[in-house]
Amino acid sequence: MDTELELAKRRKHIDDVDRQLVDLLNQRTKIAHEIGHIKKEARLPVLEPSREEKVLANVAEMNRGPLTEGALRNIFEAIMKEMRKIQEDPIGPVGPLKDHWR
Repeated sequence: MDTELELAKRRKHIDDVDRQLVDLLNQRTKIAHEIGHIKKEARLPVLEPSREEKVLANVAEMNRGPLTEGALRNIFEAIMKEMRKIQEDPIGPVGPLKDHWR
C-alpha cells in the first residue's frame, strides 16, 4: 500500500465533503437570514432556547455515528450561534458578497 497515495485519496474526499458542507451551511445561512427578517418585522427575539433545544434533539436523533452526540452538539451550538448573529443583522453583508444573499 502506498501511504502517500492513500492519504491523498482520503484528503481529496475530505475536500469534497468540505465543499458540500460549505454549500449546505450557506443554504442554512440564507434561511436564517430570512427568519431574521420575519422576526424583526414581528418584533420577536432572535434567541429561542426551546427551538435551539429542539434542533439539538433532532440532530442527536438523526446521528448514526461515528460522531459522538457531544461533538455533534458542540458543532450545532456553534452553527446556531453564528445563525443568531445573522438574524440579529438581517440586512446582510455589503460589498462583493451582497449578491449571495438574494
